[in-house]
Formats: sequence, C-alpha cells, structure tokens
Amino acid sequence: MALTKKILAFLLMATLVGVSLGAVHKVGDSAGWTTLGNIDYNQWASSKNFHVGDTIVFEYNNQFHNVKQVTFQDFQSCNGASPIATFTSGSDSITLKRPGHYYFLCGVPGHCEAGQTIDIMVTPACLRPSASPLSAPNYSSSPSSSGSAYSPAPLSPASLPNPYQGSASSLQALSVWPVLFLFLFFL
Repeated sequence: MALTKKILAFLLMATLVGVSLGAVHKVGDSAGWTTLGNIDYNQWASSKNFHVGDTIVFEYNNQFHNVKQVTFQDFQSCNGASPIATFTSGSDSITLKRPGHYYFLCGVPGHCEAGQTIDIMVTPACLRPSASPLSAPNYSSSPSSSGSAYSPAPLSPASLPNPYQGSASSLQALSVWPVLFLFLFFL
C-alpha cells in the first residue's frame, strides 16, 4: 500500500513538474551572442517558441560584448544609451516573466548596426500543449504607439506557435528535482 502511494505521488509530482518548468534557450545556439559568423538572431528567435517562465541565456565574451534590454524605439534606432537593463557577465540568464516582446541589443558601438539585436516574442504559459489555443490571447509583432511592450491582436489559429515543436537548444530546467526527491523521501 505504501509503495503504491509513493508511486502515485511520484507520477503526480512528475506530471506537475513537467508542466510547470520553462525551457532554457541559448541565444544563437552554439555560436552564442557575437558579431562573428553573420548570425541572424531574429531568424533564430522566430524559429523558437518562447513562453512565460522560459529562460534565455546570452553567452559571450564580456570584453567585447554586452546585452542591453531596450524599448522598441531604442531597438529600432540601435540606441543603447537608456536601457531597461544591462547585462555584462558574459553568461546572462534572463527569465521571461510576462508575455509580449523583449528587445535586446549589444551596446558596443557598431555591433547593433552589424545585426547583434534580437526581438524575443513571449506568449503566455497557458499556450503550452495542455491549454486550449483558442482561449488565450495572441500578441502582435509591433508594439502599440503608447510604447508598451506588447499589444493584443486578433486571434487566429495560424498565428499561434506550435507547442509541440522542440529545438535542440531547448533544455528543461532541473531545479525542481531536488524538491521532488525530498518530497518522495519523506513521504
């Protein structure tokens, strides 16, 4: 009886953990965040599905690059002078906490103009496979004139991301496993 209870508890926890974990995406895959190699970061981003709770990781040589989160207007003009946030560690992990657009660029002179920019479109976590795609809002690819990070757009099934599409660079975060282990150990 106790073994059956532990097995059921494990299956329940494993199911909950699998649904709640966000993916980890390394920007630029193996190339990382660089001006070398003529990488199209926006093409890279458009091939991924980003959801609230996912993490993006910028890996780069911090002697030659940085990461600045900027507004849409600053993104379009390659202006990193007044960033929302600046990252300089060379291995920056950023958790996507809200739906909408996140705009990033390298603030080193000339790098943004050379294409070291990325627009990450984040959809609500409820658009993962377990949710009904018709019940969730869609967000347009251009921000509103009020300067907000996103604006609602009419929902169409064709515009929804494919939640079953995976990528080799998307890894599941494993930080919940120690909690699960402790839960099962003391059950």
